[in-house]
Amino acid sequence: MQDLANNTEQSIAVLIEKARAAQQIAAGFSQEKVDELAAAIVWEIVANEALVQELAEFSYHECRLGDVPSKVVKVREKCRGVLYDVKHEKTVGVVEELPEKGLVRIAKPVGVIGSLVPSTQAEMHPLIQAIFAVKARDAVVFAPHPRGKKTTQKVVDLIREVMKKYDAPEDLFISLPNPSVEETNELMKQCDLVIATGGQPMVRAAYSSGTPAFGVGAGNAIIVIDETADLQDAAAKIKISKTFDLAAGCSCDNSLVIAGSVYEAFLAELEKVGAVLLDSAGKEKLQRAIWPNWPTDHVINRDIVASPVSNIARLAGLDVPAETCMLLVEESETGATTPFSGEKMSLVIALYRYDNLDEAIRIINENHAYGGAGHSCGIYSKNPAAIEKVSLQTFTTRVVVNQPQAATNTGSWTSGMPFTSSL
Repeated sequence: MQDLANNTEQSIAVLIEKARAAQQIAAGFSQEKVDELAAAIVWEIVANEALVQELAEFSYHECRLGDVPSKVVKVREKCRGVLYDVKHEKTVGVVEELPEKGLVRIAKPVGVIGSLVPSTQAEMHPLIQAIFAVKARDAVVFAPHPRGKKTTQKVVDLIREVMKKYDAPEDLFISLPNPSVEETNELMKQCDLVIATGGQPMVRAAYSSGTPAFGVGAGNAIIVIDETADLQDAAAKIKISKTFDLAAGCSCDNSLVIAGSVYEAFLAELEKVGAVLLDSAGKEKLQRAIWPNWPTDHVINRDIVASPVSNIARLAGLDVPAETCMLLVEESETGATTPFSGEKMSLVIALYRYDNLDEAIRIINENHAYGGAGHSCGIYSKNPAAIEKVSLQTFTTRVVVNQPQAATNTGSWTSGMPFTSSL
């Protein structure tokens, strides 16, 4: 066992040393050079439609999560959006002068970043992290989820080719070829900064590594539909959000909190766009399929994650129409008393009914206390006071208003939200 630990420590040290040597070269790059490299990643890879299609298909076949068209859109739009957000940002040398305080702000690289790549974003995450990192003159060693290691390696190889073409060190970007928990933990110990995008155990490990870390928690986006909402518009947008990449993203809708006065009418609109409401027996079957060991543990069945409704129905023993796009369950319990209150990472939505906005906010906060605190929520409303109240009184960092949650929350061309692959 000690020999294995020593081998792991040494193998990671070799990669860190290579990345650090490359980063020390990049530390001398000018602003113009890092701007060129960031743009080159997008124009050499993302702007190549055939290549993006190939990456999306490769990721789908390896990871078996989501769908190919959504992955194409993610890579094409999110990566370009990130470049758009950062292309004019000063990241080298003096970036701000405050003469009235006698201060200047100077941007310096962190060094070598250890970036954990989730299988749900194996094709997009390395590209976005690379754009950010090269702007900051940092190096990245990626630790992919084993389920997506070939996809991540393929993407990183492409980024390395771009670096070589533009006279930058290829070793600015490295991927662990055979990632394991032990190697990932060792990477987090030896790097200068951890960006942990993944499950809660891995995020906790990042914060316990002794290295500065940015962790990404559970999503569990919860959406309010109040009595002033355009119900048809809201239902259509919720479908867009929930079905994108088959709910692989952390920002897709997990629960809908609906005003009692429009509850039945809104349910009818959801059914029009292809959602199916399960009865109590169907709900029980679905719960057993998603959380097979509940209440002993709250672990989601991996075969359910980002999977088509047809597969979810088969695993749960449900008979639903072939055109069904989302499964709905009615819920009244909140927090840890019911698994449906949390993040489901599947085409399943819990429905709550509320009588006043204070009750809606209570439902959101109690569910987020179980999973998703600090992440996001949304609201469909024409009432500015209601929108402001939800924004002020929920424990969230982003509140999306009258737009598809998943398509907006991590950046879009139709909102001011900054683009990112981690939230």
